[in-house]
Amino acid sequence: MALTVSLVVFAGIIVVVLLRTGYLRLWPALAASLFGFTLASTGIAPAINSVISSVAGWISTLG
Repeated sequence: MALTVSLVVFAGIIVVVLLRTGYLRLWPALAASLFGFTLASTGIAPAINSVISSVAGWISTLG
């Protein structure tokens, strides 16, 4: 659970920075967010969570 919250906060910070610097516009950011929420309610969400957990576990073994 802590990893998920940290990942959401990190992704949110990245989006805000990209919006403020002009690399990302508001409407594409909103469309991507809507796509993410829609994707999270589909059957592929557990597979995506599994991949994210595996990558996080792999990164933690590097250090």
